[in-house]
Amino acid sequence: DCGRPCQPAKEEAYFFRMSKYADRLIKHIEEHPEFIQPESRKNEMMNNFLKAGLQDLCVSRTSFKWGIPVDFDDRHVVYVWIDALTNYITGIGYDADGNSSEQFKKYWPADLHLIGKDILRFHTIYWPIILMALDLPLPKQIFGHPWLLQGDGKMSKSKGNVIYADDLVDMFGVDAVRYFVLHEMPFENDGVITWELLVERLNSELANTLGNLVNRTVAMTNKYFGGVVNHTGVTSEGAGTDDKGMSLDFDSDLKAFVTGAKSRIENKMKTLHVADAITEVFALFKRCNKYIDETMPWVLAKNEEDKDRLAEVLYNLTESITIGANLLTPYMPETAEKIFAQLYPGNSKAGVRDFDDLDKFGLRESGLKVTDTPEILFARLDLEEVLKKVEEIQAAQKKASGAVEYPQVEAKPEISFEDFEKIQIRVGEVLACEPVKKAKKLLCSQIRIGDEVRQIVSGIAQYYKPEEMVGKKVAVITNLAPRTICGVESQGMILAAMDDKDNLSVMTVDKDIIAGSEIG
Repeated sequence: DCGRPCQPAKEEAYFFRMSKYADRLIKHIEEHPEFIQPESRKNEMMNNFLKAGLQDLCVSRTSFKWGIPVDFDDRHVVYVWIDALTNYITGIGYDADGNSSEQFKKYWPADLHLIGKDILRFHTIYWPIILMALDLPLPKQIFGHPWLLQGDGKMSKSKGNVIYADDLVDMFGVDAVRYFVLHEMPFENDGVITWELLVERLNSELANTLGNLVNRTVAMTNKYFGGVVNHTGVTSEGAGTDDKGMSLDFDSDLKAFVTGAKSRIENKMKTLHVADAITEVFALFKRCNKYIDETMPWVLAKNEEDKDRLAEVLYNLTESITIGANLLTPYMPETAEKIFAQLYPGNSKAGVRDFDDLDKFGLRESGLKVTDTPEILFARLDLEEVLKKVEEIQAAQKKASGAVEYPQVEAKPEISFEDFEKIQIRVGEVLACEPVKKAKKLLCSQIRIGDEVRQIVSGIAQYYKPEEMVGKKVAVITNLAPRTICGVESQGMILAAMDDKDNLSVMTVDKDIIAGSEIG
Protein backbone atom coordinates (compact mmCIF):
# COMPACT_ATOMS: atom_id res chain seq x y z
CA ASP A 1 0.00 0.00 0.00
CA CYS A 2 1.65 3.21 -1.15
CA GLY A 3 -0.90 5.38 0.59
CA ARG A 4 -3.26 5.90 -2.35
CA PRO A 5 -6.98 5.60 -1.58
CA CYS A 6 -8.05 1.97 -1.25
CA GLN A 7 -11.21 0.51 -2.77
CA PRO A 8 -14.42 1.87 -1.24
CA ALA A 9 -15.51 0.26 2.01
CA LYS A 10 -18.96 1.51 1.16
CA GLU A 11 -20.42 3.11 -1.90
CA GLU A 12 -20.28 6.77 -0.80
CA ALA A 13 -16.65 7.08 0.30
CA TYR A 14 -13.02 6.04 -0.23
CA PHE A 15 -10.74 5.41 2.74
CA PHE A 16 -7.06 5.86 3.49
CA ARG A 17 -5.71 3.01 5.65
CA MET A 18 -4.27 5.24 8.39
CA SER A 19 -4.13 2.29 10.76
CA LYS A 20 -1.33 0.77 8.68
CA TYR A 21 1.01 3.60 9.76
CA ALA A 22 -0.10 4.08 13.37
CA ASP A 23 2.71 2.08 14.99
CA ARG A 24 5.33 3.79 12.84
CA LEU A 25 4.03 7.23 13.80
CA ILE A 26 3.86 6.31 17.51
CA LYS A 27 7.49 5.16 17.33
CA HIS A 28 8.55 8.41 15.64
CA ILE A 29 6.84 10.54 18.28
CA GLU A 30 8.36 8.55 21.13
CA GLU A 31 11.85 8.77 19.60
CA HIS A 32 11.46 12.50 18.84
CA PRO A 33 9.83 14.04 21.95
CA GLU A 34 10.19 17.51 20.43
CA PHE A 35 8.09 16.53 17.37
CA ILE A 36 4.76 17.68 18.91
CA GLN A 37 4.84 20.63 21.29
CA PRO A 38 3.76 21.65 23.86
CA GLU A 39 3.91 18.39 25.80
CA SER A 40 0.20 18.50 26.62
CA ARG A 41 -0.67 18.55 22.91
CA LYS A 42 1.53 15.51 22.28
CA ASN A 43 -0.17 13.62 25.11
CA GLU A 44 -3.58 14.53 23.72
CA MET A 45 -2.78 13.15 20.26
CA MET A 46 -1.10 10.01 21.57
CA ASN A 47 -3.72 9.06 24.16
CA ASN A 48 -6.90 10.15 22.37
CA PHE A 49 -6.15 9.07 18.81
CA LEU A 50 -3.05 6.95 18.26
CA LYS A 51 -2.85 4.60 21.24
CA ALA A 52 -6.64 4.38 21.43
CA GLY A 53 -6.65 2.79 17.97
CA LEU A 54 -6.31 4.96 14.88
CA GLN A 55 -9.33 4.89 12.59
CA ASP A 56 -9.01 4.87 8.80
CA LEU A 57 -9.71 8.22 7.16
CA CYS A 58 -12.52 8.92 4.73
CA VAL A 59 -10.77 10.85 1.95
CA SER A 60 -13.58 11.55 -0.49
CA ARG A 61 -16.97 13.25 -0.49
CA THR A 62 -20.06 12.98 -2.71
CA SER A 63 -22.39 15.44 -0.96
CA PHE A 64 -20.95 18.43 -2.85
CA LYS A 65 -19.04 19.03 -6.09
CA TRP A 66 -16.45 21.71 -5.25
CA GLY A 67 -12.99 20.27 -4.75
CA ILE A 68 -10.47 18.16 -6.65
CA PRO A 69 -12.19 15.26 -8.45
CA VAL A 70 -11.10 11.72 -7.60
CA ASP A 71 -9.41 10.71 -10.87
CA PHE A 72 -10.86 7.21 -10.99
CA ASP A 73 -14.40 8.07 -9.84
CA ASP A 74 -16.02 11.30 -11.02
CA ARG A 75 -18.76 10.98 -8.40
CA HIS A 76 -16.26 11.88 -5.68
CA VAL A 77 -14.12 14.87 -4.75
CA VAL A 78 -11.06 14.74 -2.49
CA TYR A 79 -11.54 15.56 1.20
CA VAL A 80 -10.40 19.14 1.66
CA TRP A 81 -7.79 18.37 4.35
CA ILE A 82 -5.94 16.05 1.97
CA ASP A 83 -5.88 18.87 -0.55
CA ALA A 84 -4.89 21.50 2.03
CA LEU A 85 -2.08 19.57 3.70
CA THR A 86 -0.37 18.55 0.47
CA ASN A 87 -0.07 22.24 -0.45
CA TYR A 88 2.85 22.43 1.98
CA ILE A 89 4.94 20.43 -0.50
CA THR A 90 3.23 20.96 -3.86
CA GLY A 91 3.45 24.71 -3.34
CA ILE A 92 7.23 24.51 -3.33
CA GLY A 93 7.51 22.14 -6.27
CA TYR A 94 7.07 18.57 -5.06
CA ASP A 95 6.51 16.09 -7.89
CA ALA A 96 5.30 12.55 -7.18
CA ASP A 97 7.15 11.23 -10.26
CA GLY A 98 10.52 12.32 -8.90
CA ASN A 99 10.95 15.62 -10.72
CA SER A 100 10.69 17.91 -7.69
CA SER A 101 12.02 21.46 -7.89
CA GLU A 102 15.24 22.79 -6.36
CA GLN A 103 13.08 24.88 -4.04
CA PHE A 104 11.45 21.76 -2.66
CA LYS A 105 14.82 20.10 -2.15
CA LYS A 106 16.04 23.21 -0.32
CA TYR A 107 13.08 23.84 1.99
CA TRP A 108 11.69 20.40 2.79
CA PRO A 109 11.45 19.07 5.47
CA ALA A 110 10.15 22.13 7.27
CA ASP A 111 11.80 23.03 10.57
CA LEU A 112 8.46 24.02 12.08
CA HIS A 113 4.73 23.95 11.49
CA LEU A 114 3.21 26.66 13.72
CA ILE A 115 -0.55 26.06 13.88
CA GLY A 116 -3.62 26.63 16.01
CA LYS A 117 -4.34 23.92 18.55
CA ASP A 118 -7.77 23.29 17.01
CA ILE A 119 -6.22 21.77 13.84
CA LEU A 120 -3.53 19.79 15.60
CA ARG A 121 -4.93 16.35 14.69
CA PHE A 122 -4.73 17.08 10.97
CA HIS A 123 -1.10 18.18 11.21
CA THR A 124 0.25 15.66 13.71
CA ILE A 125 -1.56 12.50 12.53
CA TYR A 126 -2.97 12.82 9.01
CA TRP A 127 -0.10 14.88 7.59
CA PRO A 128 2.79 12.74 8.93
CA ILE A 129 1.07 9.57 7.65
CA ILE A 130 0.56 11.11 4.20
CA LEU A 131 4.30 11.92 4.16
CA MET A 132 5.19 8.42 5.32
CA ALA A 133 3.06 6.96 2.52
CA LEU A 134 4.92 9.17 0.03
CA ASP A 135 8.25 8.15 1.58
CA LEU A 136 9.06 11.79 2.41
CA PRO A 137 10.71 13.13 5.60
CA LEU A 138 8.47 14.54 8.31
CA PRO A 139 8.66 18.14 9.51
CA LYS A 140 11.01 18.53 12.46
CA GLN A 141 8.43 20.02 14.81
CA ILE A 142 4.72 20.85 14.97
CA PHE A 143 3.65 23.42 17.55
CA GLY A 144 -0.02 23.88 18.48
CA HIS A 145 -0.30 27.37 19.86
CA PRO A 146 -3.03 28.36 22.37
CA TRP A 147 -5.90 30.79 21.87
CA LEU A 148 -6.41 34.37 22.94
CA LEU A 149 -9.79 34.44 24.66
CA GLN A 150 -12.24 37.26 25.27
CA GLY A 151 -12.18 38.18 28.94
CA ASP A 152 -15.94 38.69 29.33
CA GLY A 153 -17.28 35.66 27.51
CA LYS A 154 -17.76 34.54 23.92
CA MET A 155 -17.38 37.18 21.21
CA SER A 156 -20.60 38.06 19.43
CA LYS A 157 -21.46 40.77 16.92
CA SER A 158 -24.96 41.02 18.37
CA LYS A 159 -23.42 41.71 21.79
CA GLY A 160 -21.05 44.21 20.21
CA ASN A 161 -18.06 42.76 22.03
CA VAL A 162 -16.01 41.44 19.11
CA ILE A 163 -12.44 42.75 19.34
CA TYR A 164 -11.17 43.39 15.82
CA ALA A 165 -7.48 43.88 15.06
CA ASP A 166 -8.27 47.03 13.05
CA ASP A 167 -10.00 48.63 16.04
CA LEU A 168 -7.07 47.72 18.30
CA VAL A 169 -4.58 49.22 15.86
CA ASP A 170 -6.64 52.40 15.44
CA MET A 171 -6.69 52.88 19.21
CA PHE A 172 -3.28 51.62 20.33
CA GLY A 173 -1.05 51.36 17.24
CA VAL A 174 0.35 48.29 15.48
CA ASP A 175 3.34 47.70 17.75
CA ALA A 176 1.33 47.98 20.96
CA VAL A 177 -1.03 45.31 19.62
CA ARG A 178 1.94 43.15 18.60
CA TYR A 179 3.37 43.47 22.10
CA PHE A 180 0.11 42.57 23.81
CA VAL A 181 -0.68 39.54 21.66
CA LEU A 182 2.85 38.14 21.99
CA HIS A 183 3.18 38.90 25.70
CA GLU A 184 -0.26 37.67 26.77
CA MET A 185 -0.13 34.36 24.87
CA PRO A 186 1.49 31.88 27.26
CA PHE A 187 3.48 28.97 25.89
CA GLU A 188 0.84 26.35 26.63
CA ASN A 189 -2.24 27.96 28.16
CA ASP A 190 -4.80 30.25 26.55
CA GLY A 191 -4.33 33.98 27.00
CA VAL A 192 -6.94 36.61 27.86
CA ILE A 193 -7.66 39.87 26.08
CA THR A 194 -9.71 42.75 27.50
CA TRP A 195 -9.69 46.47 26.84
CA GLU A 196 -8.78 47.12 30.47
CA LEU A 197 -5.79 44.79 30.29
CA LEU A 198 -4.62 46.38 27.05
CA VAL A 199 -4.60 49.82 28.66
CA GLU A 200 -2.83 48.49 31.75
CA ARG A 201 -0.06 46.85 29.69
CA LEU A 202 0.41 49.88 27.46
CA ASN A 203 0.69 52.26 30.39
CA SER A 204 2.89 50.12 32.61
CA GLU A 205 5.22 48.44 30.10
CA LEU A 206 5.22 50.49 26.92
CA ALA A 207 4.73 54.02 28.24
CA ASN A 208 6.53 53.69 31.60
CA THR A 209 9.19 51.00 31.25
CA LEU A 210 10.24 51.65 27.65
CA GLY A 211 8.94 55.04 26.56
CA ASN A 212 9.93 56.85 29.73
CA LEU A 213 13.40 55.26 29.68
CA VAL A 214 14.21 56.47 26.17
CA ASN A 215 12.76 59.91 26.85
CA ARG A 216 14.70 60.36 30.11
CA THR A 217 17.97 59.25 28.56
CA VAL A 218 17.66 61.57 25.56
CA ALA A 219 16.46 64.47 27.74
CA MET A 220 19.36 64.13 30.23
CA THR A 221 21.91 63.87 27.41
CA ASN A 222 20.58 67.09 25.89
CA LYS A 223 20.38 68.84 29.25
CA TYR A 224 23.87 67.97 30.51
CA PHE A 225 25.94 67.55 27.32
CA GLY A 226 24.11 69.28 24.49
CA GLY A 227 23.02 65.89 23.13
CA VAL A 228 26.53 64.47 22.72
CA VAL A 229 27.16 60.96 24.09
CA ASN A 230 30.80 60.46 25.11
CA HIS A 231 32.53 57.27 26.20
CA THR A 232 34.89 58.55 28.93
CA GLY A 233 35.82 55.26 30.58
CA VAL A 234 35.10 56.55 34.09
CA THR A 235 33.32 53.50 35.49
CA SER A 236 32.18 52.24 38.87
CA GLU A 237 34.53 49.27 38.74
CA GLY A 238 36.14 48.55 42.10
CA ALA A 239 33.42 50.42 43.98
CA GLY A 240 33.04 47.54 46.41
CA THR A 241 29.84 46.78 48.29
CA ASP A 242 27.46 48.64 50.57
CA ASP A 243 26.81 47.89 54.24
CA LYS A 244 24.37 45.13 53.18
CA GLY A 245 26.94 43.43 50.99
CA MET A 246 25.31 44.60 47.73
CA SER A 247 27.66 45.44 44.85
CA LEU A 248 28.20 49.10 44.06
CA ASP A 249 29.78 48.27 40.71
CA PHE A 250 26.63 49.26 38.86
CA ASP A 251 28.32 49.46 35.47
CA SER A 252 29.58 45.88 35.44
CA ASP A 253 26.24 44.59 36.69
CA LEU A 254 24.39 46.49 33.96
CA LYS A 255 26.74 45.34 31.20
CA ALA A 256 26.55 41.71 32.30
CA PHE A 257 22.75 41.80 32.31
CA VAL A 258 22.49 43.56 28.94
CA THR A 259 25.02 41.39 27.12
CA GLY A 260 23.45 38.25 28.59
CA ALA A 261 20.01 39.12 27.20
CA LYS A 262 20.83 37.80 23.72
CA SER A 263 21.42 34.23 24.87
CA ARG A 264 18.43 34.29 27.24
CA ILE A 265 16.11 35.43 24.46
CA GLU A 266 17.66 33.03 21.96
CA ASN A 267 17.09 30.09 24.31
CA LYS A 268 13.46 31.09 24.87
CA MET A 269 12.81 31.37 21.14
CA LYS A 270 14.42 28.00 20.40
CA THR A 271 11.65 26.37 22.44
CA LEU A 272 8.97 28.81 21.13
CA HIS A 273 8.49 30.49 24.51
CA VAL A 274 7.75 33.75 22.70
CA ALA A 275 6.00 35.46 25.62
CA ASP A 276 8.98 34.70 27.85
CA ALA A 277 11.36 35.99 25.17
CA ILE A 278 9.68 39.39 24.89
CA THR A 279 9.55 39.54 28.70
CA GLU A 280 13.35 39.19 28.66
CA VAL A 281 13.61 42.16 26.28
CA PHE A 282 11.61 44.31 28.68
CA ALA A 283 13.64 42.99 31.62
CA LEU A 284 16.62 44.65 29.92
CA PHE A 285 14.78 47.97 29.78
CA LYS A 286 13.74 47.60 33.42
CA ARG A 287 17.37 47.00 34.33
CA CYS A 288 18.25 50.26 32.59
CA ASN A 289 15.66 52.10 34.67
CA LYS A 290 17.15 50.56 37.78
CA TYR A 291 20.59 51.73 36.65
CA ILE A 292 19.30 55.30 36.52
CA ASP A 293 18.08 54.98 40.10
CA GLU A 294 21.43 53.47 41.15
CA THR A 295 23.68 56.07 39.51
CA MET A 296 21.43 59.12 40.03
CA PRO A 297 22.61 61.25 37.09
CA TRP A 298 20.89 64.35 38.51
CA VAL A 299 23.16 64.15 41.55
CA LEU A 300 26.30 63.62 39.46
CA ALA A 301 25.35 66.69 37.42
CA LYS A 302 25.71 68.93 40.47
CA ASN A 303 29.47 68.36 40.75
CA GLU A 304 31.88 69.40 38.01
CA GLU A 305 34.36 66.67 39.03
CA ASP A 306 31.68 64.05 38.31
CA LYS A 307 31.11 65.26 34.75
CA ASP A 308 33.09 62.45 33.08
CA ARG A 309 31.37 59.90 35.29
CA LEU A 310 27.96 61.32 34.28
CA ALA A 311 28.94 61.12 30.62
CA GLU A 312 29.85 57.44 31.06
CA VAL A 313 26.52 56.71 32.75
CA LEU A 314 24.63 58.23 29.82
CA TYR A 315 26.83 56.34 27.37
CA ASN A 316 26.04 53.09 29.16
CA LEU A 317 22.32 53.86 29.01
CA THR A 318 22.42 54.76 25.33
CA GLU A 319 24.41 51.63 24.48
CA SER A 320 22.11 49.41 26.54
CA ILE A 321 18.98 50.86 24.92
CA THR A 322 20.58 50.34 21.49
CA ILE A 323 21.13 46.65 22.24
CA GLY A 324 17.61 46.39 23.66
CA ALA A 325 16.09 48.04 20.56
CA ASN A 326 17.88 45.52 18.33
CA LEU A 327 16.51 42.65 20.41
CA LEU A 328 13.06 44.28 20.25
CA THR A 329 13.08 44.57 16.45
CA PRO A 330 11.51 41.16 15.60
CA TYR A 331 8.62 41.84 17.94
CA MET A 332 8.05 45.61 17.58
CA PRO A 333 9.89 46.78 14.44
CA GLU A 334 8.32 50.22 14.18
CA THR A 335 9.13 51.05 17.80
CA ALA A 336 12.73 49.87 17.41
CA GLU A 337 13.10 52.11 14.35
CA LYS A 338 11.77 55.10 16.33
CA ILE A 339 14.32 54.41 19.08
CA PHE A 340 17.18 54.24 16.56
CA ALA A 341 15.97 57.51 15.03
CA GLN A 342 16.26 59.23 18.43
CA LEU A 343 19.61 57.74 19.47
CA TYR A 344 21.17 58.05 15.99
CA PRO A 345 19.43 61.04 14.35
CA GLY A 346 20.12 61.44 10.67
CA ASN A 347 21.43 57.88 10.38
CA SER A 348 19.17 55.48 12.24
CA LYS A 349 20.85 52.53 10.48
CA ALA A 350 23.94 53.22 12.60
CA GLY A 351 22.06 51.72 15.54
CA VAL A 352 21.22 48.47 13.74
CA ARG A 353 23.63 45.64 14.58
CA ASP A 354 24.21 42.06 13.56
CA PHE A 355 22.50 39.63 15.88
CA ASP A 356 25.85 38.01 16.67
CA ASP A 357 27.11 41.36 18.03
CA LEU A 358 24.32 41.86 20.52
CA ASP A 359 26.34 40.29 23.34
CA LYS A 360 29.07 42.91 22.87
CA PHE A 361 29.01 46.16 24.85
CA GLY A 362 30.60 49.43 23.76
CA LEU A 363 30.19 49.37 19.97
CA ARG A 364 28.61 52.83 19.83
CA GLU A 365 31.05 55.40 18.56
CA SER A 366 31.89 58.08 21.12
CA GLY A 367 30.88 61.65 20.30
CA LEU A 368 27.65 60.89 18.42
CA LYS A 369 24.63 63.01 19.23
CA VAL A 370 21.09 62.03 20.15
CA THR A 371 18.09 63.89 18.79
CA ASP A 372 17.31 67.29 20.22
CA THR A 373 13.58 66.71 19.62
CA PRO A 374 12.71 63.51 21.55
CA GLU A 375 9.46 61.80 20.59
CA ILE A 376 7.08 60.15 23.02
CA LEU A 377 7.02 56.49 22.01
CA PHE A 378 3.80 55.62 23.83
CA ALA A 379 1.49 58.12 25.49
CA ARG A 380 -0.31 57.01 28.63
CA LEU A 381 -3.99 56.33 28.07
CA ASP A 382 -6.94 57.18 30.28
CA LEU A 383 -9.04 54.05 30.81
CA GLU A 384 -12.34 55.94 31.00
CA GLU A 385 -11.68 57.66 27.66
CA VAL A 386 -10.76 54.34 26.05
CA LEU A 387 -13.90 52.66 27.36
CA LYS A 388 -16.01 55.50 25.95
CA LYS A 389 -14.53 54.79 22.52
CA VAL A 390 -15.14 51.09 23.09
CA GLU A 391 -18.83 51.84 23.72
CA GLU A 392 -18.97 53.59 20.36
CA ILE A 393 -17.30 50.62 18.65
CA GLN A 394 -19.68 48.18 20.30
CA ALA A 395 -22.72 50.28 19.40
CA ALA A 396 -21.59 50.33 15.77
CA GLN A 397 -21.16 46.56 15.82
CA LYS A 398 -24.65 46.03 17.20
CA LYS A 399 -26.13 48.37 14.61
CA ALA A 400 -24.28 46.66 11.77
CA SER A 401 -25.41 43.23 12.96
CA GLY A 402 -29.05 44.30 13.07
CA ALA A 403 -29.33 42.95 16.61
CA VAL A 404 -31.90 44.35 19.01
CA GLU A 405 -30.35 46.16 21.95
CA TYR A 406 -32.52 45.08 24.85
CA PRO A 407 -32.97 47.47 27.77
CA GLN A 408 -31.37 46.66 31.10
CA VAL A 409 -34.13 46.51 33.72
CA GLU A 410 -33.51 46.06 37.42
CA ALA A 411 -35.43 43.06 38.69
CA LYS A 412 -38.00 43.67 41.42
CA PRO A 413 -38.68 41.26 44.32
CA GLU A 414 -40.69 38.18 43.42
CA ILE A 415 -44.43 38.28 44.29
CA SER A 416 -46.97 35.50 44.74
CA PHE A 417 -49.85 34.83 42.40
CA GLU A 418 -52.16 36.02 45.15
CA ASP A 419 -50.35 39.37 45.17
CA PHE A 420 -50.74 39.64 41.39
CA GLU A 421 -54.47 38.88 41.64
CA LYS A 422 -54.91 42.02 43.74
CA ILE A 423 -54.12 44.18 40.69
CA GLN A 424 -57.09 44.90 38.42
CA ILE A 425 -56.29 45.92 34.84
CA ARG A 426 -59.17 46.90 32.52
CA VAL A 427 -59.55 48.29 29.02
CA GLY A 428 -60.27 52.02 28.92
CA GLU A 429 -61.25 54.20 25.93
CA VAL A 430 -59.83 57.74 25.93
CA LEU A 431 -62.72 60.14 25.35
CA ALA A 432 -60.88 63.42 25.90
CA CYS A 433 -57.36 64.59 26.76
CA GLU A 434 -55.77 67.92 27.64
CA PRO A 435 -52.50 69.23 29.16
CA VAL A 436 -52.33 69.83 32.89
CA LYS A 437 -51.76 73.53 33.54
CA LYS A 438 -48.27 74.45 34.86
CA ALA A 439 -47.05 70.85 34.28
CA LYS A 440 -45.07 70.29 31.05
CA LYS A 441 -44.96 66.50 31.38
CA LEU A 442 -48.59 65.75 32.34
CA LEU A 443 -51.73 64.99 30.36
CA CYS A 444 -55.17 64.60 31.92
CA SER A 445 -57.40 62.04 30.16
CA GLN A 446 -61.10 61.29 30.53
CA ILE A 447 -61.35 57.51 30.09
CA ARG A 448 -64.46 55.35 29.75
CA ILE A 449 -64.11 52.09 31.71
CA GLY A 450 -67.32 50.11 31.39
CA ASP A 451 -70.24 52.27 32.51
CA GLU A 452 -68.11 54.91 34.25
CA VAL A 453 -65.69 57.64 33.17
CA ARG A 454 -62.48 58.16 35.13
CA GLN A 455 -60.01 61.01 35.15
CA ILE A 456 -56.37 59.83 34.94
CA VAL A 457 -53.20 61.96 34.98
CA SER A 458 -50.18 60.54 33.13
CA GLY A 459 -46.59 61.77 32.59
CA ILE A 460 -46.68 61.28 28.82
CA ALA A 461 -46.92 64.81 27.44
CA GLN A 462 -43.45 64.72 25.85
CA TYR A 463 -44.40 61.57 23.91
CA TYR A 464 -48.03 62.20 22.92
CA LYS A 465 -50.06 65.20 21.88
CA PRO A 466 -53.52 65.33 23.58
CA GLU A 467 -55.32 64.70 20.28
CA GLU A 468 -53.19 61.60 19.62
CA MET A 469 -54.52 59.98 22.79
CA VAL A 470 -58.22 60.49 21.97
CA GLY A 471 -59.80 57.26 20.69
CA LYS A 472 -57.05 54.93 21.96
CA LYS A 473 -58.06 51.88 23.96
CA VAL A 474 -55.50 51.60 26.72
CA ALA A 475 -54.71 49.29 29.62
CA VAL A 476 -55.60 50.92 32.95
CA ILE A 477 -54.94 49.83 36.52
CA THR A 478 -58.31 50.61 38.10
CA ASN A 479 -57.92 49.65 41.77
CA LEU A 480 -55.19 52.12 42.73
CA ALA A 481 -56.12 54.56 45.44
CA PRO A 482 -56.80 58.05 43.98
CA ARG A 483 -53.99 60.62 44.35
CA THR A 484 -53.68 64.30 43.55
CA ILE A 485 -50.98 65.31 41.05
CA CYS A 486 -50.32 69.05 40.49
CA GLY A 487 -53.75 69.84 41.92
CA VAL A 488 -55.59 67.35 39.71
CA GLU A 489 -57.06 64.10 41.04
CA SER A 490 -55.96 60.93 39.21
CA GLN A 491 -58.22 57.87 39.52
CA GLY A 492 -56.01 55.14 38.09
CA MET A 493 -52.89 54.55 35.96
CA ILE A 494 -52.41 54.06 32.23
CA LEU A 495 -49.84 51.31 31.59
CA ALA A 496 -46.91 52.24 29.35
CA ALA A 497 -43.54 50.78 28.35
CA MET A 498 -40.25 52.70 28.34
CA ASP A 499 -36.80 51.48 27.25
CA ASP A 500 -33.41 52.77 28.41
CA LYS A 501 -33.20 55.07 25.36
CA ASP A 502 -36.11 57.12 26.70
CA ASN A 503 -38.66 55.79 24.19
CA LEU A 504 -42.22 55.46 25.61
CA SER A 505 -45.38 53.85 24.30
CA VAL A 506 -48.74 53.47 26.05
CA MET A 507 -50.06 49.91 26.03
CA THR A 508 -53.09 49.62 23.76
CA VAL A 509 -55.55 46.82 22.87
CA ASP A 510 -57.50 46.05 19.71
CA LYS A 511 -60.31 48.50 19.03
CA ASP A 512 -62.81 45.61 18.90
CA ILE A 513 -62.33 44.97 22.62
CA ILE A 514 -65.14 46.63 24.61
CA ALA A 515 -64.07 49.33 27.07
CA GLY A 516 -64.26 47.94 30.59
CA SER A 517 -63.07 44.41 29.66
CA GLU A 518 -60.71 42.94 32.22
CA ILE A 519 -57.10 42.16 31.28
CA GLY A 520 -55.47 39.24 33.04
